[in-house]
Parts: sequence; structure tokens; C-alpha cells
Amino acid sequence: MKRILMVAGAVVLCASSVLAAEPIEGKWKTESGETADISSCGTNFCISLKTGKYAGKQIGKLNGEADAYTGEVTDPAADKTYSGSAKISGNTLKLKGCVLSIFCKSQTWRRM
Repeated sequence: MKRILMVAGAVVLCASSVLAAEPIEGKWKTESGETADISSCGTNFCISLKTGKYAGKQIGKLNGEADAYTGEVTDPAADKTYSGSAKISGNTLKLKGCVLSIFCKSQTWRRM
């Protein structure tokens, strides 16, 4: 009986950790076809490119929850960092980078 309770407790712990994952975490296909990985890094979520010319480069750090995140994003080609935000709707992530909140560029990524 004690063993059954231990197994049941382990199942509950595993299920709660799966449910605790933020919607932003996971692998995403960028507009240019590369794969980006967004994962927890401390109290933030780090965006790293996994494929393409800039594979291995961290291109963002965001903070937030549910479907809205803010922080900074980096254009790997120009190596410039901008004020960033991300919004999630289903399997779509809209990532935006802005200078002075006026000049903005955005991309829509799809969950893999």
C-alpha cells in the first residue's frame, strides 16, 4: 500500500510539472524557416536559434506568463538588441522588436 501511494504521489508531481510549463516554452519555426527553442532560464525565457546561419545564438530573453511576454530580442544579422514582446495565440507566436516603441518589426512563428 505504501508503494502504491509513493507511485501515485510521483505521478501527481510529474503531471503538475507538465501543467506548469508556460505556453511560450518549446520549439518554434521562424518565418525564415529556422528552428528556435524557447526555454526557461532563471526567471526568464531565453530564445536560442537551433538551426541556420546563427545556430546556437541566444536571440532573446523574455519574462511573462500565459500569453503575453516582454523583454528584449536581438536581430542576429545586425547583432542589435531591441525592446521586445511576444504574444501567443494557440500554436502561433507573434514576436515584436521595437526602437523607442515607434519603429517596430514583427514576425509570426509556428509551434513545431
